[in-house]
Order: sequence, then structure tokens, then C-alpha cells
Amino acid sequence: MTRRIAVLTAGVVLLVLFGLLGTTLPVPYVAQVPGPTYNTLGDIDGSSIISVEGRDRNQVSGNLNLTTVGVSRGGLSLVQAVRGWFDDEVAVVPEESVYPPDRSEEQTRQANREAFLTSEQAAETVALAHLGYPVKVVVQAVPKGSPSDSVLVEGDTIDAIDGRPTPDSATLQNVLTDIPGGTTVTVDTTHLGESRQVQITTKAAGDRKGSLLGVSVLEQPSAPFDVKIDVADVGGPSAGLMLTLGILDLVGNDDLTGGAVVAGTGTIDAQGKVGPIGGITLKMVAAKDIGAELFLVPADNCSEAKGVAAPGFPLARVASLDDALKALTDFEAGRTPATC
Repeated sequence: MTRRIAVLTAGVVLLVLFGLLGTTLPVPYVAQVPGPTYNTLGDIDGSSIISVEGRDRNQVSGNLNLTTVGVSRGGLSLVQAVRGWFDDEVAVVPEESVYPPDRSEEQTRQANREAFLTSEQAAETVALAHLGYPVKVVVQAVPKGSPSDSVLVEGDTIDAIDGRPTPDSATLQNVLTDIPGGTTVTVDTTHLGESRQVQITTKAAGDRKGSLLGVSVLEQPSAPFDVKIDVADVGGPSAGLMLTLGILDLVGNDDLTGGAVVAGTGTIDAQGKVGPIGGITLKMVAAKDIGAELFLVPADNCSEAKGVAAPGFPLARVASLDDALKALTDFEAGRTPATC
């Protein structure tokens, strides 16, 4: 065998070896891809994403789709990572940015789910406040075995105790501080627009003066109906804006879409401020795949969103719920909304 043939043979062997290693050698990256979208006005497997108890939902048409990002499970191979870097519909990101090294995958999934549940609560609060419902002290949970177990339920308001009004959490705490543990009190409460009085025997507040009802509460707008949100397997806070709009379309006074397919994303806080999210370009791909006619973009994501050539729809810039509602009104009226 000549030296030249030997060199060529060694080169081919190394090339094959590197090729095989490239398909199996894991790298500390994961791939993000366009995830499923969900119409907040619709259902999943026959169950409404937003259900309403205590009143009929509005008859609505059109779509208000929340968008998601899918993440590959397990690390990528070197070849897969390289392919992803050259694919406009894939984002290759460090694994630790999705799965922090100080958490298990299950812990990360649970944290994302809790963030989604927080966004649900914010969406309901913002929507009902926009509709003008008054803020009250609302029961969030009643632990089993607490003094209020089987007496109060989630969604009940606490309007007064022994005739003393409790319009906010601080006043409720002050009233309970004046009541010794073990006292039976009369609680004025409202649920689904129906007022009633119940008797609860309080328990001692431990090392503090006063007593406890044994419930967790939150100050939030209270309506004569309940709103429930159910989107299985979705995590993170980025659905907040679209859930808020879905609630408003279903129980508010205005048709927000006019039959159009609208998609979007963005966090929302209790003041109605819309915050940035990750994976905006991937969510735009998902929206294009469902034929979206308008995409609502958090203002802080606009520069990234504008980098997508020919997205297929206008990109409405929204920094608040009011911005989103104006964009929908302008679009329905044939006007160009404020864009990125």
C-alpha cells in the first residue's frame, strides 16, 4: 500500500468515525420548535378552555389563540444541533436555559405549571377589573379540617364578620385580631351573586393575638359568576394576555375578533401590563400555520419579531391590555393597528 493510499484510507476512516460520533455524541443543547396553539374561545377534547358558571357564555366566533413553544426531550447530538442552527423553525439553546441544573426535569415542569396557574389568576383578575367588577376579599382555598371546611368554598367573598365590614385583607386581619380563638362568628359571604350568612367557629392564631378562619384569601374583582381555565400540559406565564382577551370576549360586552383568527402571546400582571416572553419567532411560525390574520406581540419582543421576513400577518405592538383591545378594534374596523 502506497503512502498516499494509506493517508486517504486513514482520512476516510476518520471521516466515518467523526460522522458516527456526530450522530450519537450528545451536546448540552436542546431544540425549541413551534408548539401547539389553543383557541381560548374553544375547547380541548370537548372541554372548554374557559368555562363560565353562573351565566351563559357569549356566542362568539373567530379565534384568540395562545401560542406555545415545544422543547426536545434529552440533549441533541452534534449533528442535530448543527442542523438546528441552520433551520429557521428551530432554536438551539443551552440546555441549562430550559432545564436549570439545580432542578430536576420534573421540578422544572412543575415550576412552569405553577407559573401558568399564576397567569390564569392574573388573567381573570385583569379581565374582571376591566369590566368594572368590585374588588373584594375572595377565598382562594379551604384546607381540609380547617374551621371553614364544608362552610366556605373557593370563590366565596368575605364581606363582613359579626356585622363588621371586611372590604380588604388588612381590615379582615384587624377584625380577626379582636376575636378570641374558639369564638363562633357570623360571616357574610357572597357566591355567584347570592348572599348568605354562615357560622364559623374560629381557631386560635397561634403565637399571635386573635383567631383564624382557616382559609387563604386574595383581594380581587368579584363577579356574580365563576371563570375556570383548563389548558392541560401548558406551562409558563406567556399565555396571560390571550387568556385575558378570551375571558373578555366570553363574558364582556364586545365582540373582540369579528370572526377573525387572532393569535398572540405575552405575560400580563395585575395592572394589565403586558410583558415579554421567549420564543417569539417560533410562536409566529405556529400562528402562521393556523392561518392567523393578526399577531399580538409584546412591545419588548418587537425588535426580534420584526426580524422575521414576511411573517404573513400584521404584528400589533402591545404593552398593555388597553393596547391589545385597541389593536383588535382597529383591525376589525379595517384600520392598521399600531405595529412593531
